[in-house]
Amino acid sequence: MINEEYTTTIAGGAHWSLRVRRGVQMTLTDLQGGANVGMLFYNPENLLERYNAPDTLKCQHTFKLSEGNCLYSEMGRIFCSITDDTVGWHDTVCANSTAAIVEKKWGKRDYQNHRNSWRQNGHDSFLVELGKYGLGVRDMSANVNWFSKVKTNEDGDLLLDESASTKGSSITLRFEMDTLVMLHTCPHPLNTAENYPRKPVQIHMSIADPVKDDDKCMNHCEENKRGFDNNRLYYFGA
Repeated sequence: MINEEYTTTIAGGAHWSLRVRRGVQMTLTDLQGGANVGMLFYNPENLLERYNAPDTLKCQHTFKLSEGNCLYSEMGRIFCSITDDTVGWHDTVCANSTAAIVEKKWGKRDYQNHRNSWRQNGHDSFLVELGKYGLGVRDMSANVNWFSKVKTNEDGDLLLDESASTKGSSITLRFEMDTLVMLHTCPHPLNTAENYPRKPVQIHMSIADPVKDDDKCMNHCEENKRGFDNNRLYYFGA
């Protein structure tokens, strides 16, 4: 690999995609507090293999993602592991904001009339990135919302804890497979901010340390050990 480090900043209400090679770690940093990063994962060699939220949660017996957890594909392999996390809770079930949600909460703005001040939504942002790789709405699986913590009230309604991620909060993903990553920085669908939130996020990528026998993600549970074995078999002889 020619460049061993790379850093960029994604503005709030934007989208991005990148092929990330195994052995690379990606650190996301909330630069202002209150950010949301929607993210999807695909196998670039077989785009039918993608992130599987139900399997990721049930095999690790959790409703949220945090340090030590792994993110699984539909083939039982691990796209990436969470090696560091200062937030402690990341949403896996609330999906994306849509054009209708954004318009209802903050009013309609489009690029044709408002240029860079228009208000993007997570669903359409993913569609733009998916289209770059010949994918479409039928290929959109359930996504992760990094930096977003959801909680329930006494009636059982899901609410966004808008104080969960503070300025400088970060999460580091170590990629165990070559992965096509798609992301957006649009508001979480449960966000109740008075004004459309534009929260930038820094992305820093570097070479991760090799996985050791005492790795906390691999040893988090027996299922994760099997997931790492599935990855080794997948790359055997490659």
